[in-house]
Amino acid sequence: MTDEMMTLRKFVVPEFVFGAGSRKLVARYAKLYGAHRVLLVTDPGLIAAGWAGEVEAVLTEEGIQCTRFAEVSPNPRDYEVMEGAAIFLENRCDVIVCVGGGSVMDCGKGIGVVAASGQHILDFEGVDRIVKPAPPLICVPTTAGTSADVSQFAIITDTEERVKIAIISKAVVPDIALIDPETLVTKDVYLTACTGIDALVHAIEAFVSTAHSSITDLHALEAIRLLRENLHASIAQPHNVWLRERVMLASLHAGLAFSNASLGAVHAMAHSLGGYKDLPHGECNALLLDHVMAFNFDAEPERFTKIGEVMGIDLRGMTLETRRRKILDTIADFRRAAGVVGALSDRQIRTGDMTELAHKAVADPCVVTNPRRIEVADIRAVYEEAL
Repeated sequence: MTDEMMTLRKFVVPEFVFGAGSRKLVARYAKLYGAHRVLLVTDPGLIAAGWAGEVEAVLTEEGIQCTRFAEVSPNPRDYEVMEGAAIFLENRCDVIVCVGGGSVMDCGKGIGVVAASGQHILDFEGVDRIVKPAPPLICVPTTAGTSADVSQFAIITDTEERVKIAIISKAVVPDIALIDPETLVTKDVYLTACTGIDALVHAIEAFVSTAHSSITDLHALEAIRLLRENLHASIAQPHNVWLRERVMLASLHAGLAFSNASLGAVHAMAHSLGGYKDLPHGECNALLLDHVMAFNFDAEPERFTKIGEVMGIDLRGMTLETRRRKILDTIADFRRAAGVVGALSDRQIRTGDMTELAHKAVADPCVVTNPRRIEVADIRAVYEEAL
């Protein structure tokens, strides 16, 4: 019997409904959780697209009062969470409904934690720091990539320190996710690309994580396959709901994988970078992925080879170094073909930023499960390679 067979692993997953039209079930589930007054967390873009209004209409038709909170930034700030929690309490809300992408859902998670505890959101950085249960949380994701609708993670920007913090706990797993690919048709092309690559990073990092299991492996590899086959086509045909559904399914698989296996240095470095420069999370991940894979490759060469095979590469007969180069080139080409081009230097990141970025990244909990031990000097070197 191998060590892997002996290792204990837990697997946490929320209830979810997947498929076109699932968003319309929101009132049914809100009633199941005893909702009378809902805090609807969303953002201005989702209001303009009509999705927030549609969900609000479904709720009000069933006699459920709604209070909107739409002051959510693309990288949700600590003070936004605190403001949302104050509005939740002032309006005597009892259920939180999030309509939006990862930023909206992470903010909604934070609002629930603060409303229940009375503490500041930054008090909960790290793993299993939440004691009091949050109010019921219903998520209607409108992007395919972050998987906040099924994960144990909430990522919030500490505005004073200019860094993203990770809150990891079963307490932030939504009670129900209504995963509806129809909501993706209003996403712009670049957001589709960035969130799709984010899902790919989730899957890759989960597959090579030191906390992976046979169950998370299945989800991670299926996510990689679905993204390889469908992401570029979905970008080219944004109104094709079938393609959107394939990418949304990939995001779901990737979320189930990383929520249970955790992540690695790509995300640790992206959290540092995104908090410091307020850059889109998926874009940060995309620009760092192949560079971190190059650093990690020798720690898990067979697992990275499997990733290459699922990406459609014929690696038979190649030396390990040739396989390594082919896999890294394929990942970089996949990202560029999706439309995420350039380097960190094109996003106003400079050599002088490296030391601060590296020190913040090494303190991120995601580095704990990176397949290769990584120190400040290593992270700085990887950042510099990505310049």
